[in-house]
Amino acid sequence: MPKLKTKSGAKKRFKVTGSGKVVSAQAGKQHGMIKRTTKFIRKARGTTTLSEQDAKIVKQFLPYK
Repeated sequence: MPKLKTKSGAKKRFKVTGSGKVVSAQAGKQHGMIKRTTKFIRKARGTTTLSEQDAKIVKQFLPYK
């Protein structure tokens, strides 16, 4: 059987933890920080785990994780 290809966009954006959860960067922090509230910027630091429904979709793009 041929090997499955990983979506290269997904491998740059997501990581699967040891327990199988999908980790990604916080949304909404690429640009326009001047108009965001300080509370939003503070809460959106670091990374977050995806919901179960979203993780199911992402795992299809990462077949060997």
